[in-house]
Amino acid sequence: MQVSVESTSALERRMTVGVSVERIETEVNKRLQQTARRAKVPGFRPGKVPMSVIRQRYEDAARQEALGDLIQSTFYEAVVEQKLNPAGAPAVEPKSFEKGKDLEYVATFEVFPEFTVGGFESIAIERLQADVADADVDNMLEILRKQNTRFEVAERAAENGDQLNIDFVGKIDGEAFAGGSAKGTQLVLGSGRMIPGFEDALVGAKAGEERVINPTFPADYQNLDLAGKTAEFTVTVNSIAAPQLPELNDDFFALFGVKEGGLEGFRAEVRKNMERELRQAIKSKVKNQVMDGLLAANPIEVPKALISNEVNRLRVQAVQQFGGNLKPEQLPAELFEEQAKRRVVLGLVVAEVVKQCELKPDDARVREMIQEMASAYQEPEQVVAWYYKNDQQMNEVRSVVLEEQVVDTVLQKANVTDKAVSYEEAVKPVEAPQAA
Repeated sequence: MQVSVESTSALERRMTVGVSVERIETEVNKRLQQTARRAKVPGFRPGKVPMSVIRQRYEDAARQEALGDLIQSTFYEAVVEQKLNPAGAPAVEPKSFEKGKDLEYVATFEVFPEFTVGGFESIAIERLQADVADADVDNMLEILRKQNTRFEVAERAAENGDQLNIDFVGKIDGEAFAGGSAKGTQLVLGSGRMIPGFEDALVGAKAGEERVINPTFPADYQNLDLAGKTAEFTVTVNSIAAPQLPELNDDFFALFGVKEGGLEGFRAEVRKNMERELRQAIKSKVKNQVMDGLLAANPIEVPKALISNEVNRLRVQAVQQFGGNLKPEQLPAELFEEQAKRRVVLGLVVAEVVKQCELKPDDARVREMIQEMASAYQEPEQVVAWYYKNDQQMNEVRSVVLEEQVVDTVLQKANVTDKAVSYEEAVKPVEAPQAA
């Protein structure tokens, strides 16, 4: 087997492979002999068909099969011999494909980039420091009460926060428009569910009252036919219900699985959950900064094949998340290319950190992470046992732990600044950058 390799770009390789005619004929003959043992040809007993007849009937198919298998096997042999690491399937183009002659083909493919990760010292990290104060727990109790608000019929004028049952008919220039009418709709005033001005105009209304209001659709409204236009809505208020916050009592605590300990026991459980959320939020923000820093300090070119594969994965995820009748391939690739490239680069960089620093998942940290996740459930011991019986889930946890070890490795050399903040600021999600 003869092999030559040409670099056509930083990552693309053009490999020419020559396979001797003797090797080809050996493979063809193997297949013909196998065929001869089972072929059924009229006038001959199975296994007794002359090879000349077998060759006449089956040689073309045997040769095609042999050539396909030879290209596959010799490509693998060649990349091993040349110490190449293909990043995807090759595009194969035969150069010489004639019977009785050597086979020669060209395989064009991309290879994984070879690089060394560095620049940890240039990465700046702001690590937040926060505690869960009593006031934070008080605030969380109020949030939980509001999330469990009940509404009771009120014999008074509507106020912000009330839930109204309404019928409405909307018109523009005297003509009803699609989606502008409904009956029996439940609307909480002040929720911002309707277009600006709609809910405000119903404050002070009473049950049984009909009001005509004239709100204006925003200029950036998703329906361009309505954007910027003023509508006339005739609204009938069927009923008004006032919000009733639940009392902090045993019945309320039981909704969250706390059946003993009273208020203090419930506060302790809420605080424990908030502290877990706080740890995760701080850890996540540090990790994001480390990953951003690794990307900035280690710009690398990545194979287009890997980006394309990641784009396809993101397409499938998008269809699964949003449903509908779309097929993944109908979603434009450019919607996912930037995210796909970031994922691919990060995957390669993180893998190289693991390799260079000889990192392996720490078993103690794996168990600690599983126990942390299990603590959010009613019977944590069963959750821990389930993880240890599920190889796929265990591998996912090990991957997360390994990423955390990568973060720790970078933090040992990075420029880390601690910043004291409130609980609210620490757990607040980082806003995504606005597109230019």
